[in-house]
Amino acid sequence: MMDSFLHKLSYVNSRRKQSNITRGNLFAFVLFVSPLPTFRRIIRNRSTEEFSGLPYIYALLNCLICLWYGTPFVSPGIILVATVNSVGAIFQLIYVGIFITYAEKAKKMKMSGLLMAVFGIYAIIVFVSMKLLDPHSRQSFVGYLSVASLISMFASPLFIINLVIRTRSVEYMPFYLSLSTFLMSLSFFTYGMLKHDPYIYVPNGIGTLLGVVQLALYTYYSRTSREDLGSREPFMDSYA
Repeated sequence: MMDSFLHKLSYVNSRRKQSNITRGNLFAFVLFVSPLPTFRRIIRNRSTEEFSGLPYIYALLNCLICLWYGTPFVSPGIILVATVNSVGAIFQLIYVGIFITYAEKAKKMKMSGLLMAVFGIYAIIVFVSMKLLDPHSRQSFVGYLSVASLISMFASPLFIINLVIRTRSVEYMPFYLSLSTFLMSLSFFTYGMLKHDPYIYVPNGIGTLLGVVQLALYTYYSRTSREDLGSREPFMDSYA
């Protein structure tokens, strides 16, 4: 009887983990495509305007580190973490490339330098973890780095808060980016708790809280933005 109960409990936990990782991957994909309206606007206007490229740099670094953490070389058994982040890295690289193409010269140089730095940092991480560390130390090393990179990625949209407060407008604070970040963080937080993996649930728990802050700010300042809607080009114009 006890063995049957434990078997059922293990099955339920396994299903919960699978459900949360599936939702997490779905919300992650939504997060990856959420900047598309922003980049449609950048391409249409041939200018990055007041948009910041830092969130995409942080997101690229995070995707690369989390991709490496999810590989069998570092953490066997969580290959879906690697696959979803490989897709994310491709999206972020495209976004950074578009941003560099249409940015002013100063921003172009800065973003190009940051992009090279990201690839340099990733190469160093892979080299150190494979050549200098045993499997257990490797997982801890990459795990701590993934925690730091995830927190940086989740916090990066907060760089625009100063502009939002100064202009009392959320035009340059993408709503769907904040919403999808919150939903993805919540799903992976739950998944990390079920897997008992602090390298997953700690940063995603922080990401969930930061997502709430971003959504609260958007809700508050969007009221002011609506007053000027008639005289401004809307940020999320259409998907047509």
